[in-house]
Amino acid sequence: MALHFVVESATDAVAGDVVSLTGAEAKHAAVVRRVRVGETITIGDGAGVWLEGRAVDVAATRVDVEVRRRDVVDAPAPRLVLVQALAKGDRDELAVQASCELGVDEIVPWQAARSVSRWEGQKAVKGRERWASIVREAAKQAHRAWIPDVAAVTSTAQLTRRAQDQRVLVLDPAAERRLSAVEPDGRDLVLVVGPEGGIAAEELERLDEAGAERVRLGDTVLRTSTAGPAAIAVLSAALGRW
Repeated sequence: MALHFVVESATDAVAGDVVSLTGAEAKHAAVVRRVRVGETITIGDGAGVWLEGRAVDVAATRVDVEVRRRDVVDAPAPRLVLVQALAKGDRDELAVQASCELGVDEIVPWQAARSVSRWEGQKAVKGRERWASIVREAAKQAHRAWIPDVAAVTSTAQLTRRAQDQRVLVLDPAAERRLSAVEPDGRDLVLVVGPEGGIAAEELERLDEAGAERVRLGDTVLRTSTAGPAAIAVLSAALGRW
């Protein structure tokens, strides 16, 4: 499979145009992946445009690609949204990376009551930028035409409002209903994953009152780093994506 790169300015490119990789993308292509003249690569703009081309000039600071084919991929619908509680260490980042590779369409950082990590002020800005960088690289690795959005950190109150027009599924090991029994109804599917120690009782009550549905993955309890990706895989199959 051809190597894939992301160039936001490639939105309007058509067959016959030359698109240039510069900066970090050029270095990654020429130095890390050792792209050679004549090699076929693909380029996306992260918003549906998909280009296939041939490298015509390769240098550490610039790689020129002649476009041979252009396709436009529709945005996935309904969308899969992961609401990932902030977690200590890199467990939340592992969840973000794997979920992106597996097909999530939006990621929402959640400041849950039991989250050890706290995103406030400048830390919230840097945290979102960090997650967006992880998502971008994971989307490139997975050859995705659409790079998932990373929302600003959300509170439980903000999260409950999503239940007004989206289907919110709260992963709860104590729930009676299995996630595999959920039948998509056309609404976006929002998966809520708690931090270490689980979702607080008062948060579960608020989500219940907002119309969210509690579901479980199976008979075991997964880490916060694996629960989201596992659920994305289950729903991807239910939506016919896999």
